[in-house]
Amino acid sequence: MNNLSLHIVVDENIPAVETLFGGFGSICRLPGRHLKREDVAAADVLLVRSISQVNEALLAGSNVKFVGTATIGTDHIDQAYLQQQGISFSSAPGCNADAVVEYVISCLYMLAAEQGFELLDKTVGIIGVGNVGGRLQRRLRGMGIHVLINDPPRAAREAGSAEPFTVLEDLLADADIVCCHTPLTTTGEFPSKHLLNKDNLNRLRPGAVLLNAGRGPVINNQDLLNWHRLREDVTLILDVWEHEPAVDAELAARVRIGTPHIAGYSLEGKVRGTFMLYEAFCQAQGIPPILTLDDCLPPAELTDLTINDTADVRQAIDAVYHPAADDRRFRDSLQDTAQQPQNFDRLRKEYPVRREFASLTLHDVSGVSAQGRLLKALGFKLAEHG
Repeated sequence: MNNLSLHIVVDENIPAVETLFGGFGSICRLPGRHLKREDVAAADVLLVRSISQVNEALLAGSNVKFVGTATIGTDHIDQAYLQQQGISFSSAPGCNADAVVEYVISCLYMLAAEQGFELLDKTVGIIGVGNVGGRLQRRLRGMGIHVLINDPPRAAREAGSAEPFTVLEDLLADADIVCCHTPLTTTGEFPSKHLLNKDNLNRLRPGAVLLNAGRGPVINNQDLLNWHRLREDVTLILDVWEHEPAVDAELAARVRIGTPHIAGYSLEGKVRGTFMLYEAFCQAQGIPPILTLDDCLPPAELTDLTINDTADVRQAIDAVYHPAADDRRFRDSLQDTAQQPQNFDRLRKEYPVRREFASLTLHDVSGVSAQGRLLKALGFKLAEHG
């Protein structure tokens, strides 16, 4: 490849491509959900997100020598075909993990305020403890929250380790809040598709919270709808949907917080994904990267906040991200039934800038208060006192 004259085809919603890849050649941005073979026939590099299926049907006969997906998941990529064709591949594991964790935390604090419970008193069950689930586990435990984890592949790999894993049926029965963060798999010993279904949903305890910010089909959405008609005591929070961009209107009406697959859509998460592909591409070409992540990130609108030992934790969380606005936009998008799938994609394409907790530095006038320590565990920066 000539690193100065490449043809680079990119999903139109991947940020910072011009900054990171502009020096390698021409960039053509296209809608990722509708990529066709003719779109990539002359491409040397293809950069996608999870909405693009990259396989032989798309790539056969093309010039593509490098494929990158700016996502954690890779179930939309036929990696066996890429390897067979000698096409280099890279994903971006962990790129938006912090953003998803902070989406979960923000939703739970919003719900706690509405329902009058204290999050620190709850038991949280995490299904899938990889990049996202593992980081959520560490933050919650850092806050002092009791956490149960379920991850059969990890449990099998780590047999005999000190990490206690909980079987799914027990986790559903014992957790007050259940968070799904598994990748989508349909084969192997532990397939995750329809992991939650009519056979086990009723194990959820009365008044539980069920949150899915992983992959939509991990929960059988038709089973979930039928079950929730009889179990309205369970609060639903869904960012992912089994048949997205199509969303079942009745199921959407039953969720307390509904969003269009944007849990990981922080600016840092998006740019970090592109940057990880840039690093992988440079490595594949045998050239040293000359840019850093900071070269691609603007300063946040709000960078500092003063707190004291009586501060409400939600003040800091809401200053960075409040899911109510996303929920409202999502519900508005459902009104036009004919255009609902297009509206779903539009919300993702036109998603407003959202920063991560670490973009905000807290100045604790009480020294290092209990609130300050809690917020630091949540992921905020705490200014050092001289």
